Parts: sequence; structure tokens; C-alpha cells
Amino acid sequence: MKRPARFRALFALAVMAVSLYITVTVPVRLGLDLRGGTQIVLETRSTATAKADGEATDRTLEVLRGRVDALGVAEPTIVRSGENRIIVELPGVQDPRKAADVLGRTAQLSVHAVLGAATESTEPEAKDERILADEAGERLRLSAASLTGKDVEGADAQFDQQSGAGWHVTVDFKDDKGWAKLTGEAACNPAGDPKRRIAIVLDNKIISSPQVDPSVSCGVGIAGGSTQITGSFSSDEARELALLVEGGALPVPVETVEQRTVGPTLGAEAIKSSAYAAALGTALTALFIIVVYRLMGFLATVALACYGVISYAALAGLGATLTLPGLAGFVLAIGMAVDANVLVFERAREEYGKRNRPSGRSALTAGFKGAFSAIADSNITTLIAAGLLFLLASGPVKGFGVTLAIGVIASVISALVITRVLAEFAVERRWVHRRPQITGLASIGRVREYLTRRNPQLMRRPRRWLLVSLVVLLVTGAGIVVRGLNFGVEFTGGRLIEYTTTKTVDPDRAREALADAGFPQAVVQSSGDNGLTVRTEELSNAEAVKVAEAIDQVGGGAEKVRDELIGPSLGDELRRNALIALGLALGAQLLYLAFRFRWMFGTSAVATLAHDVVILTGIFAWLGKPIDGVFLAALLTVIGYSVNDSVVVFDRVRELWTKDRKAPLAQSTNLAILQTVPRTVNTGIGVIFILAALALLGGDSLTDFALALLIGMLVGTYSSVLTASPLAIELDAYSRGGKGGRGRDRERAGSGRGKSGAGERSSRAEAAGKGV
Repeated sequence: MKRPARFRALFALAVMAVSLYITVTVPVRLGLDLRGGTQIVLETRSTATAKADGEATDRTLEVLRGRVDALGVAEPTIVRSGENRIIVELPGVQDPRKAADVLGRTAQLSVHAVLGAATESTEPEAKDERILADEAGERLRLSAASLTGKDVEGADAQFDQQSGAGWHVTVDFKDDKGWAKLTGEAACNPAGDPKRRIAIVLDNKIISSPQVDPSVSCGVGIAGGSTQITGSFSSDEARELALLVEGGALPVPVETVEQRTVGPTLGAEAIKSSAYAAALGTALTALFIIVVYRLMGFLATVALACYGVISYAALAGLGATLTLPGLAGFVLAIGMAVDANVLVFERAREEYGKRNRPSGRSALTAGFKGAFSAIADSNITTLIAAGLLFLLASGPVKGFGVTLAIGVIASVISALVITRVLAEFAVERRWVHRRPQITGLASIGRVREYLTRRNPQLMRRPRRWLLVSLVVLLVTGAGIVVRGLNFGVEFTGGRLIEYTTTKTVDPDRAREALADAGFPQAVVQSSGDNGLTVRTEELSNAEAVKVAEAIDQVGGGAEKVRDELIGPSLGDELRRNALIALGLALGAQLLYLAFRFRWMFGTSAVATLAHDVVILTGIFAWLGKPIDGVFLAALLTVIGYSVNDSVVVFDRVRELWTKDRKAPLAQSTNLAILQTVPRTVNTGIGVIFILAALALLGGDSLTDFALALLIGMLVGTYSSVLTASPLAIELDAYSRGGKGGRGRDRERAGSGRGKSGAGERSSRAEAAGKGV
């Protein structure tokens, strides 16, 4: 074994050993959409006296951490996101009302001396005075705050068993002098006078206004710095109040801008269905490549299994969260690993047929060398899309970007290292060398054989393909204008709640029930067999309860399985970021392709990407499918796939031009297309297996995702060959002198009219016999 091969083998063994160790010892962290629970995104807001900067957000996070810990949730997560956002994940919490109320309340606790009674017409006499109603509704005039939440040392909910007065909250102050002074001044007023009372205010509301006991002397007050907040508290209300008081005031107010709740049943079903989809899609893909490439296909299947282990270990080792779209990306990256293997094997088949004394080892070496640039370029462009998802997206879509990036890197390792180590070891065996047909590399395949025999001139009239693409673009794009885009709640703001009902409910009936309940603008759609999704404008948690009651009544019982609340500001931001991500993706692709290829190739590829984006979006508009974060993930993945196909064709064009710089672009492009079609067909079939499994078995949550990818893959495969290539030919002809250049290229690439026609036909036939 030569030194490079030995190094690859050792590297593959090391990667697999580390991956297996991590897989066995480190569990992967599941997102809330897979294990169930609630995610709340809070945004800090500036006030007249405090700015919601990073420092204030950090202080707010620590206060919220204490509140979350006191809620008793197992394995909660609370992290800062950006300058002024805090993400709170509460596994197992299905009712977000209590959590959102506790986390979102500012808990501005203050203690005031009562200056006297007030009427409706009474105005504050000083700047810091307040007029608030007490527990009984009596209006009181309060002085400036003497104590605040910062002065609180602790609070505890207790039940008075001796007097039977019920639950109360005991509050201990850090400095007993301040409390003694306040109560001592109040004790100087006669019993029954409002001035003898102390008002305890929480969030600008009097929660308790006890009168100082007659036993307390004037000027002396209550020593010890402790008091009791009494009232008609239930046990839960007393504990919640104690939690808020002890947790202290938030430095700045917070607002809930996003709230997601997923039932554990939906999460379990998503894992189960995605696992089935992964198993079936991988099995069918593996069977297909084994049938096509025989021994090499079997070894590629082993490498695919290694890819799965490496990807899982990378997720677990990096502490990344596996979300539902991320799980789909994990499965989808299998197709990219297949693509790399197919590229190598097809190049190896070409090399095998060119040699007078072929050998499996030399063909494989040439195959890996010839396919490396296409594999590298296509995977880099996909990583660009994944990086943009990670930087600009949020929530599950961001997780998809992380998983996709990990999958791309793992697919490169499995295809270029593990597959190569296994394949080179196999072809060096004597029994394999004696039976070259078993390798799957000794025959060119039926598709290539058919193309070699027919030798179609696809690029003879490139404008015809461009006309077909334009017609498809106009028809599908009209859906955006005629039907409009059905933006999901992520991009519009509002609330989306999904229920499972006991009996099947007609959406119109549910819509009428919601209108009677006070929600006439609610959009109701069927979801699955006994499912309903309700989309409305932004609702409070109390209003969401009314919606649930209405659905429960018409459905004979209803269970909430998903609840998403997106604030209007966040919806605008997500929509803006989606457009930025799309624009940057196209721009980044253009820059990279212009750097790696000629400008006309880069321009053609990016124009084709825009063409694919419009077509896919238009089809979803005609179908009335939602344009949401999952669609964005699918769209950027389609961009990656489309540019992959374009890169493979243009890489072969570049290679053919290097060998014959005098050949017209149309001739080289036509030959490049014929040489790369077998790879496109085989890769497409492998990906179709996976996407079809996702669409059929992935559940409702993955159906639209898989549908978008299926449509995008078909459109991208067509456009990368029959839109990008003709456009590059036209751009090249235009740069060479307009109509005259185009006419000369068509003449040389066509039926052979002109002086050198017969020679070129002979040269093309010879090239087709050797390389196609």
C-alpha cells in the first residue's frame, strides 16, 4: 500500500473510531419539536430610564433563569440571542400560559406610604406620586416608592394553619431600618385612617395594602424587616407571587415575540416517521446503486452507513440541537453523499473504457481525480447556502442549516476518503482483478450506451430550450400574481394552533364556531385525518383558551398538538431576513462561480437559480401551499442542488475546452451534457427515493418540505442542463459579436455545413466513442 493510501486508511479509521465513541457515549440533543415542550422568545424593550442593550439583556437573563428554575421544569434552556433577545426552552411544558405570564411580567415591586384617600378627580400633587385602586377598589394616593424589589432579600409562600386565614406571602427586606421607618411613620396616624396603611405595588397594581397594627408605636415601626402580603390567594397564586417577588424586578421590560408549543405525541410521531423515511429511503438508494455499480455500489453503501455515524457523532459532539427540519436535512444529505459516489464511479467508467489495458485501480484513481473539482465546487456552493441559513434564519430552519452543513462535510469524507479506501482495497484483490465485470466499472451503462449510439445534438438550437424555459417561467410565475403568496405565520406574525379532534370536523363548521366566539378572521384548514389548524392574528393566551374551547365543542374533544405565536415585529424581520438570505445566496453563488469559471457560466448559473426560485414559488402559489420557514429551507436546498448540477456540466465543459480551445462552446457543451447525463440520472433516482420516502412517510410536517424538494429537484435538473447551458452559449455568442457569432457557433456545432463540417462530425463521433 502506497503512502497516500495508507494515510487515507489511517484517517478513515481514526474518524470512524472517534465517531463510534461519540455515538455510543454522547446522546444527541433533540429540539422541542421532536421531544415536545414550549419555546418562548423574549425581546427586551428600552424605557425612558433604561436602555435594552446587551448588558441589560444579560441581567434580565439571570433574573429569568431564577424564575425558570423555580418553575420546576426538567432540563430547561435559557440563552441570549443577539443584542436583545432571550430564548427559553421548557421541555414537557404543554400549556405556555403560566410560563409566559411568569417570564414576561416585569415584576416591578415597590412599597409606598399612603398619603390618603382619593377620588376619580384627584390628581397627583407631586411628580413621583401615584393614584391606584386597592384590593377593594378604593382609590389611594401613594407617595414615591420607599422600598423596591432590589431591597427584597427573600419571599416565601406559606399557609396559616393556626388562624385558617389561608395562603400568604412573607417578604423579608435586606435593610430592616427602611421598613421600620416606613411603618413607624404610618403608625403615627389614627386607626382607620388611610394614612396608617402601607401599599405594596406589583407591576403598577396594589396587591396588598395592610394597615399597621395598633400595637406598633409611632416612630418605632416594625423591627426585623419582614412583612406578610395577605389576600385571597390560592396555593398556586401565592407561590407564583413569591417567585416573582424573590426573583426581583427585570432591569427592562420584556415582550414575547415568538412562542412555540409542540405536543409530545407530535414529536414522537415525527421521530418515528422520519426514522422510517430515512430507513426506507436509504435502503432503496443503497439497493439502486448496488444494482447499477455492483461491488463499488456495495462499498459505497458501507460508506453511506459510515456517513450516518459521522453525521450523528458530529451533531452530538458539537452539542447541536436536532430539529424536525434538521432531521430532514440529515436524511437529505444522504443524497449528496450518493451524488459524490456517482460522480466518481461514472468518471472511473469513462477512464476504464479509454485505456488499452484497463485496471480497476487505475480507473478508480483517474475517477477520483477527475471528479474532485466537481465534488468540491458543488459542495462548497451547498455550504454557502447552509451558512446563510445559519446566519440569517432562526429556530428550526437554523437547525436545518447546521445539520445540512454537517451532512455535506460528512458526505465528502465518506465519498472521497472512506469509499476510496474500501474501493482501492477491493480492486487490488486478485479475484476481483480476474472478474472486472463485478466491479461495476467495466461497462459504461445503458444510459451512456444509448447516448453513444444516438449522439443527439441538444445544443443545435439553444434558443428553443430558452423559449420553453421562459414559457414555464411565465405560467408558474403567474401564480404569484394571480393567487398571491400564502405567507405562513412566521412571515406575517400572528398565531397558528393545530388541534387533533375526537371526530372529523368540517373546516367551515369550525370557522363558524370561531366567528361566534369572537374570531371572525380566523383561517381554518384541515390537517390530516382529524386535525385542524387555526391561524389568526396575534392572540393573547387567554384568547387562545377561547379558541380551544370553541374547537373542543365542535370536535367533541380536542387536543392541542402545536401552538406557534409570532409577533408582528419578528414576522417582518423573518420576512426581511428571508429575502436577504435569498439575495445573498444568489450573489454568493455568482461570485464563487465567476471565480471558478468564466463570467458567462456564473451568470448563467445564477440566472438559472433565479428561474428555479420563481418556478418553485409559483407552483406553491398555485397550490395554495404556505410560504414559511420550512419552505425557505427547501428553497435554499433547491438552490444548492440546482447549482450542483450546473457545476457538474460546466466543470466538464471547462475540461473539454482545455483539451480543445478551438472548439465552439455549443459543441463542447453538447458533449459535456451527454457525458454527465448518466450521473444526473443516477443521482436523481437516488434522491427521488429519499424524497418520496419523506413525502409518504414523513408525516404532515414534512410533506410540504419533501414536495418542494421534489419539484425543485426536477426543475433544477432540467434547468441546469437545458436552461443554464443554452444561456451560457447565447451569452458567449453575444460577447463574440452578436448574431454573427451565434450563427458561426450553430453552423460548427450543427449538421456540419461549411468547410470543416465533415471533419468536425468525425472528430465528434470519435470523441463520443471514447468519452461518452
